[in-house]
Amino acid sequence: MDSYQVVLEYFEKATEPARTGDIVEATGLDKKEVEKAMNKLKKEGKIVSPKRCYWEIKK
Repeated sequence: MDSYQVVLEYFEKATEPARTGDIVEATGLDKKEVEKAMNKLKKEGKIVSPKRCYWEIKK
């Protein structure tokens, strides 16, 4: 499974907004890979930021 899919699944299962560091810790992926996947998710409009530095799946 690629990092994009792992990060997307993390957001789908998350119960509260998360920071990049939280995702890195939970998934074991490299920070650069997580950031790359999150940037793609942001561009696609799949994740939104409810407050600074925190992200969640768009509802």
